[in-house]
Amino acid sequence: MKDFNGPALFLDRADINTDEIIPAKYLTEITRQALKPHLLEDLDLAGFSPAEDLAGKKVIIARANFGCGSSREHAPWSLEVNGIHLVIAESFARIFRRNMYNCGLMAVELASETIDNLFENFASLPTTVETDIEQGTFKISADSRNEILPFTISPFDRSLVDAGGWVAYADACY
Repeated sequence: MKDFNGPALFLDRADINTDEIIPAKYLTEITRQALKPHLLEDLDLAGFSPAEDLAGKKVIIARANFGCGSSREHAPWSLEVNGIHLVIAESFARIFRRNMYNCGLMAVELASETIDNLFENFASLPTTVETDIEQGTFKISADSRNEILPFTISPFDRSLVDAGGWVAYADACY
């Protein structure tokens, strides 16, 4: 199972699409490693610098409809190769969400009020997320602030996460 803990990157915008996650011009690359330097390079977000802001981040917290646009597995692959195994958002594009779990990654939806609270109380601080999959909780921490947030994922998605993705799950089950 992958690691779902670490420093968080807050992306305060809805509708971040797959072309912004990994630009289409890199879809001809034949290794995931080749995608690594191009994660979020086309993201249009005031003050955002991929080279500086992505360094060391392991979790993304975003607004609604994350991963919309073209369906492509390259978007989760580019997150994974950069060590980002968890995206928390208000909602996800259906195919992007499925591709995340198929890769053994997590795309967890939280209520918009909860996301608003995270942005208000944590986005300006160095924030860490600790994931307890067994308990279904996130511990969000920054300075002396701590918040425990419950989450749910389906039993099937949990099976994919536990296995490390669809291929490993299928190998183990069939």
